[in-house]
Amino acid sequence: MLNLAISLILAHVIGDFILQPQLWVQHKENNKHKSKYLYWHVLVHACALLLVLQFNFKYWLGILIIALSHFVIDLIKLNLQSRINNRLLFGLDQIAHLVVIALVIQIYEPYTFSFNVLFNTKTLLFITTLLCITRVSSIIMKTLISKWDLKEYNEEASLENAGAYIGMLERLFVFAFIITNHWEGVGFLIAAKSVFRFGDLSKAKDRKLTEYILIGTLLSFGLAIAFGLGYEYVSGLIEK
Repeated sequence: MLNLAISLILAHVIGDFILQPQLWVQHKENNKHKSKYLYWHVLVHACALLLVLQFNFKYWLGILIIALSHFVIDLIKLNLQSRINNRLLFGLDQIAHLVVIALVIQIYEPYTFSFNVLFNTKTLLFITTLLCITRVSSIIMKTLISKWDLKEYNEEASLENAGAYIGMLERLFVFAFIITNHWEGVGFLIAAKSVFRFGDLSKAKDRKLTEYILIGTLLSFGLAIAFGLGYEYVSGLIEK
């Protein structure tokens, strides 16, 4: 089953990402079902499937299902692009393709999947920790440092909500380093962030910005470490 799954996902990656030029994407978005590249795209997928499956025609039904479903899913995506956020649409599009791949695998190599695994104690703990590390920690930090007003440093243009996303990503990295027992990675992350922040700090007129960034960084890493250690501790209790 694993070999078939990897082969089908590889074909999807080749067809959807490697062999789909931006020209094709733009032409499809502009012309929808009238775009010749939509049909070329489906043909590329079919060829990629044949290639990775070593032209084993016992999988002809699966190839047909994936190719036709890819056409339908892409057509739906093209017609919804003006109504739904592109990032959400991209995610839903990829999930739909992966669901079809999972169904094809089920046809040839049946497997059992129970939704109960999503609600066992360890999975719930993992999901809860991820939410705490990302969104909850952001709210905690915003609340704690809101007492300091640094509007004079916010005049320069910056990406919308970039700071929040950077904080979430760094805490996720810290969490991953902790649960895989690679604490040296946490130190590397702190050093890397210090290097990238050096420009901001060197341009500060006084100590306010330096102190603000330092407090935010320590809070962010502190929360990530606390939640990471908490996850490890509770996870250990579950396994006992």
